[in-house]
Amino acid sequence: MIIVRNLSKSYPPNHLILDKISFQADEGELVALLGSSGSGKTTFFKCLSLKEKWDEGQYIYDGKDISKIGTWEKLQLRKEWFFLEEKPALNPKKSALKNVLSALLFKKSWWRFLTNSVSEDDHMEAMDYLDRVGLLDKAHEPVEKLSGGEKQRVAVCKALIKGARVIFADEPVSGLDPEAASRVLEDLKRLCEKEKMIVLCSLHQVELAEKYGSRIWGLSGGKLVVDIAGRRLTQREKDLIF
Repeated sequence: MIIVRNLSKSYPPNHLILDKISFQADEGELVALLGSSGSGKTTFFKCLSLKEKWDEGQYIYDGKDISKIGTWEKLQLRKEWFFLEEKPALNPKKSALKNVLSALLFKKSWWRFLTNSVSEDDHMEAMDYLDRVGLLDKAHEPVEKLSGGEKQRVAVCKALIKGARVIFADEPVSGLDPEAASRVLEDLKRLCEKEKMIVLCSLHQVELAEKYGSRIWGLSGGKLVVDIAGRRLTQREKDLIF
């Protein structure tokens, strides 16, 4: 569970980006975040994933007040989180399988880390995750030969094998064709339902948020102006967001 109270963030000299945002996100939820360009969605996710500092506010994750813990404890917490970007951080020359296995580095013993060795169990686990997202036949393909949607699904596998409990997906389907976008969002929704993960996913397309979000947030003017269970938005709600 994630609980945030009055999260605020400004950029110098006095540019307010996030204005006293409060919410609760529960296990098993895919939260679709809508907002126009420049509304602060990326900054919001970077603050939540501890990639950027915020100015004030309380942040509770799994019962721990992150606002009060030290740097080392925050690094440990980040192992349970995964930041999925529009262009995922993958090695284009390596295969899909090797990219997925790279997420295991932090779990390895110091000797396995130095020698970059992979156990048979690691290999089978990675193949299993690729199979879950329909990429088993692409396991040995270099990532540079995969489509945009396939690359995103490889990144999802990296989150799974890492053991992530929360995924911050920042415009993960931007630029993808409708079929590929649907496949990526279906994968993310399935993770929420089966693995009881929390997925916070920013989107431009209202119809995708309505179809896949178990919850929909709307960000405008640095504030959460809409926070509802997943359904079709009213015209008033759309006007508040856009």
